[in-house]
Amino acid sequence: MTLDKVKHLLTVRTLLLMLLLLSPLGTQAQDEETEYRMEWGVGFGTSFGLTDVNRKFFGHSHMAGELLARFPLNPRMAIKAQLGVGGLRGNTVNIDNFYPADPNVSGPTELQYTCKGAIVDLSALYELHFLPYGFQRDFREFKRISPYVQMGLGLTYGTPGNAFTLNIPIGAGVKFKVSRRVNLGLEWRMHFTPSDKLDGLNAPLGIKSGGFRNKDHYSFTQFTITYDLSPRCPTCNRDE
Repeated sequence: MTLDKVKHLLTVRTLLLMLLLLSPLGTQAQDEETEYRMEWGVGFGTSFGLTDVNRKFFGHSHMAGELLARFPLNPRMAIKAQLGVGGLRGNTVNIDNFYPADPNVSGPTELQYTCKGAIVDLSALYELHFLPYGFQRDFREFKRISPYVQMGLGLTYGTPGNAFTLNIPIGAGVKFKVSRRVNLGLEWRMHFTPSDKLDGLNAPLGIKSGGFRNKDHYSFTQFTITYDLSPRCPTCNRDE
């Protein structure tokens, strides 16, 4: 075998070895840049109502859970849809206000009422992240952890009063990307409603008010876990 052939074989083998070494890196880099169109997951935690039968934050808390879907618009914004179910509890015993047994009749007899039921909530929310959220820390400076605020519009059904109404959810939270496709989160939301019938006790003092004043509101505190689905095409809309 001539010296030229030996040099040629060495050159070919060197190129093949470089291709083998670079191929995994190229695949990994391409995979790291992949973005996803949606997240699906669940949440679990607690709920409480601010109603005529409970005036304290986190008073009469009860277990709650939800199903959620999130649709990222970009690293700083997302749209989220969720269906949650939580407990709605409370009673008129030891409450600050005195509720007469009959609001139309004056007297010392106090109303004895206990609320024990559930809240069903279907809401759509807009999320605004304080930091660009993502797994890969490249030139876009994605952060694996980001706090956020959220606001939206929803529908509510309260089983104690068999009441159906609108709600405006407002909240805040923090999310953490555990891996490329798994996200953990912790959030708190307050849902404001124009209804006073969710707890089954409507205007116990006989005084009705409009808007959101003296109405039934409720809150969810949830720990969430979601999984990214539907990857975007990593080579679409790129200059060759």
